[in-house]
Amino acid sequence: MGRAAARRSRPWGLLLVLPLWGAVAAAPARPAAAPLLCNVSLDSPAEERWLPVLRHFDPAFLRAAVARVIDESVPKWVHEVIRLIAAELEFFMPQPFVGEILGMCKALGISLGDGVLLNFAYESTAFCTSIVAQDDKGNIYHGRNLDYDFVDILSKITIDVRFIKSGQIAYQGTTFLGYVGLWTGQSPHKFTISGDERAGGRWWENAIAAFLNRNYPVSWLVRDTLSRAEDFQSAVLRLAGTPIIAEVYYIVGGVSPKEGMVITRNRRGPADLWPLDPLSGAWFRVETNYDHWTTPPPFDDRRTAAIKALNATGQQNINFDTLFKVLSVKPVLNNNTVYTTVMSAALPDKYQTWIRTVK
Repeated sequence: MGRAAARRSRPWGLLLVLPLWGAVAAAPARPAAAPLLCNVSLDSPAEERWLPVLRHFDPAFLRAAVARVIDESVPKWVHEVIRLIAAELEFFMPQPFVGEILGMCKALGISLGDGVLLNFAYESTAFCTSIVAQDDKGNIYHGRNLDYDFVDILSKITIDVRFIKSGQIAYQGTTFLGYVGLWTGQSPHKFTISGDERAGGRWWENAIAAFLNRNYPVSWLVRDTLSRAEDFQSAVLRLAGTPIIAEVYYIVGGVSPKEGMVITRNRRGPADLWPLDPLSGAWFRVETNYDHWTTPPPFDDRRTAAIKALNATGQQNINFDTLFKVLSVKPVLNNNTVYTTVMSAALPDKYQTWIRTVK
């Protein structure tokens, strides 16, 4: 399904007439389907570190999933470009990402080109809702719904990953098997990050050109920042300033009061920084897939539903459970929602993801 078509197909505006507090109170119970929790050792060679995770999955299913996602979401001309430079792909991609993709491709018996195309496919179609909020005691909470096409496939290969270095959790996140980037992640006791797509037009043309110029894919920068940044401020600076292949929204939460930020990104740098401002009453920020200073289209207004639910909840009542309930209000939760994650860097053991289904 195309990007615009996917949005047009969702009759969400009609759902906004629901009384939002009732919707929050009646939100469904947390489903039992947590994703597989895996450890990936950063001390292992890049080409080998995902192999223990792959053993939990049927290789034939994974190969079929890769083929379907690529065939239905990547334009044919992109296939041709990648095929022409296949022998040189390793020179366009930084470590550890190229090594990790190469290792999984070898294990599955697919080409490096297809592995790269799969990662591009996941970069291009992330419809999401992210919320960062501060309670009345100064605690920071961060939640997100990740919406994609191919829910039937992705719900089966969503995994929570703890990246281990020297026996300790260096960072953790939620991803799809075969995808080396992260749209959702946490650096314990430092910060949390989620990414939401920002449509900029001519996505594939601009992304491929930027990739060949050695810009970072959007989700690779999330993982790189989780690996390298020492605190909230350095994470914001890295996410705001590093050249990337596509426009995006980065949502960041810290461990101290007021440490919450929505970064609206162009490919070369920040278009806007939108911090929490709890002293002025702005104790939360909601980002979907539209610039916060514009009005979302009526056929895809998840923002208004989330804001109403948060206001009905109240700052004094926001916590992991109530944030999950806000993310369960329709149309914030919808038929394309693959998973919901709630997290707080100050309480890293509370990181939790649920596979979602809408009946």
